[in-house]
Amino acid sequence: MESDRLFSAQRQERLLAELRGSGAVRVRDLARELGVSELTIRRDITALAERGLVAKVHGGATLPSGNNTLSQPRRAAVRFTIGMVVPSLDFYWPPIVAGARAAAAALGVTVQLRGSSYDPDEDRRQIGRLVEARQVQGLLLAPSLDGDDADEILEWIGQLPVPTVLVERQPRRWTPGTRQIEWVRSDHSLGLEIAVYHLRQQGHRRIGLVLAQGSPTSEHLGRAWRTAATDPRASGALVLQETVTAPGERDVIVRILRQCRLARITALIVHSDPHAIAVAQFCAELGIAIPGDLAIVSYDDEIAHLADPAITAVRPPKSHVGRLAVELIVSRLLDGERRPPHRVLLAPELVVRGSSLPLSPLH
Repeated sequence: MESDRLFSAQRQERLLAELRGSGAVRVRDLARELGVSELTIRRDITALAERGLVAKVHGGATLPSGNNTLSQPRRAAVRFTIGMVVPSLDFYWPPIVAGARAAAAALGVTVQLRGSSYDPDEDRRQIGRLVEARQVQGLLLAPSLDGDDADEILEWIGQLPVPTVLVERQPRRWTPGTRQIEWVRSDHSLGLEIAVYHLRQQGHRRIGLVLAQGSPTSEHLGRAWRTAATDPRASGALVLQETVTAPGERDVIVRILRQCRLARITALIVHSDPHAIAVAQFCAELGIAIPGDLAIVSYDDEIAHLADPAITAVRPPKSHVGRLAVELIVSRLLDGERRPPHRVLLAPELVVRGSSLPLSPLH
């Protein structure tokens, strides 16, 4: 029993350390990293919540609103309300929202969350409702910017009567209308470079890329891929780029795998996790061994660990993006135009798993 209490204390200290660093933790991530069941982590969270050290949320925990450092008392005078409009409330965005809420709680700020649908008209409607009702003093926005009207919606955002921080988005170019729009996003181009470097370190010399159609992340990855392919150091290693509409597109994925075999590709970078898992499943059907015949690195790390073998993945710093977005908007509200606009890139990390082990000597 004494040993059990010691292990429990160690887990809970690790949980608190993760919270201090990122502002939010997910049960499934901690369970995987610590090698215990999700039920064990939930019990740890409950124990800490009863002591007022964490706040329980669906699927994890955040810092409680009063959990500031002793040297920096809670800024009770700050009573801003911030609107946050994101394109989805499920895949990819929950950690960003959790990070934003954790930072807001620490600063005494209220967040009004709205879900959109990757539709510029719906973006305008949700943003307009928040502004017209005068409910918010600032906005965190992730508008759809992949259409012909991207510049138009950014100009419209730039003319709103409250300051704005774009989240996981940035204008393609500077204009007078966007000069005060700030942004914070994951550096997906760097994430691609990290994946390529990892695969080359494992001995792979011919690498392919598979992208999800219509994804803003795919746009960044594709641009970085084209740039990397022109680098003389690549030596023709980056040899395939394909796009998949839906994870279950059997014909498309099977065609890609056959192309890989013909082009002697030994590794694929796939965005996103559902597509990477679909590729792995079709590999199993076709007798393609992972990682023996084909290594896979996913981009997103939402569910990559559920595959068999678990898939190596690039993990964007989603919680930190949300936290920093709130800090930027509060800083803007406090300082006004006295400080220059901030445009921030945050580096992803690589989580290495079984799908990208070194090549065997036969290759």
